[in-house]
Amino acid sequence: MNQQVNRNIRVMWFANFFVSASMTMVLPFISLYIDTFGEFSTSYVQKWSGWIFAITFVAAFIVSPIWGRIGDLYGRKRVLIISATGMGLCIFLMGFATSVWHLFFLRLFMGVFTGFIPLSQAFIATQTPKSIAGRVLGTLQTGSITGSLLGPLIGGVLADMIGFSSTFSWTSIAIFLSAFLVLFTKEYKITERVKTGKERYSSKEVIQHIFANPVLLTILLLSALIQIAHFSIQPILSLYVSEIHGPENLAFFAGIAFSAAGAGNLLMSKRWGRLGDDHGHAKILIILLFLAGIVYFPGGFVTEMWQLVIIRFALGVTIGGIIPVRIAYIRQEAPIAMQGEVLGYNTSLRFLGNVIGPVMGGIIAGYFGFTAVFVITSLLLILSGAILLVTVNRNPKYVKSSSS
Repeated sequence: MNQQVNRNIRVMWFANFFVSASMTMVLPFISLYIDTFGEFSTSYVQKWSGWIFAITFVAAFIVSPIWGRIGDLYGRKRVLIISATGMGLCIFLMGFATSVWHLFFLRLFMGVFTGFIPLSQAFIATQTPKSIAGRVLGTLQTGSITGSLLGPLIGGVLADMIGFSSTFSWTSIAIFLSAFLVLFTKEYKITERVKTGKERYSSKEVIQHIFANPVLLTILLLSALIQIAHFSIQPILSLYVSEIHGPENLAFFAGIAFSAAGAGNLLMSKRWGRLGDDHGHAKILIILLFLAGIVYFPGGFVTEMWQLVIIRFALGVTIGGIIPVRIAYIRQEAPIAMQGEVLGYNTSLRFLGNVIGPVMGGIIAGYFGFTAVFVITSLLLILSGAILLVTVNRNPKYVKSSSS
């Protein structure tokens, strides 16, 4: 890789760090923030937490392929700046919300701009040789993981010290800083020889390419199922912590629970990417899905805070490789000229899962309790691994033992 690409990776690492830290600063107390709007029942807060968390991704589900195609045609740098600026403005205004509906519509509007981190992955992926895509994307992901590791802790401390509204203001500043950092990158695409020699593809040709590769299609579709599983517990985790630990310093301990997964993620993300490069991305992805399903299951049966933290850490270890390995496979199978749109569909399906997961988790927790959420999440991840395993065995020609 040339010097400019290395510089882009460093800059985008810090930009991802600030965006991820900012987004996760407010996640631990969304449900607690809702509770300040009035005297509500626990069930009411759980359900609205799910809807408000999910509604952002309704808009994002619709616009992600559009942003991806715009990035292919006109450059991803501009799209990244627009994304960060829009998110920062919406989060700033959330600090002035006085009802669940204010928060609901601001989260909906933010969805139009959500997707900075997936867009940055596409930005770097198109500058990276296939043979090292996994480890490079794994390295990039450590930026967002480090942010997600520190964000909940910082957010929990700020919320306890200065209140929820002021925390939103500080969060928005960090996201605006990410938009500023993107200004120092340079758009660059690696030159590759392709059989078609085409520099531009229609949306119809992109979809035809996806459907022609059963493994690629399955990995894209599983993006939604994986996100449904992973995000089913996110908006209600602070309530689960409250049930286990009690109300004392709740925002801080909820932040620890979120950050534990980030620590495991940080430890293994680059290593999983390297294993994908060396042994095949689809094969490693199958292993990760089965491991994540096994680890998730006991989370619903913990009785102490330290048990939940350990399980969240182990979950982070397994979840850490899913995104870089999945994107590296797309980088391997999709021509450069269509990668933005293909990754846009991947992001869109992820956001679809982000819509369904929190709502499903909130409803299940409200009617059946937190344990049921963990059990169903575990089964969904194991099911995802089984589906991909069957697809790979039936279509071995689309699975390379390595990226070289």
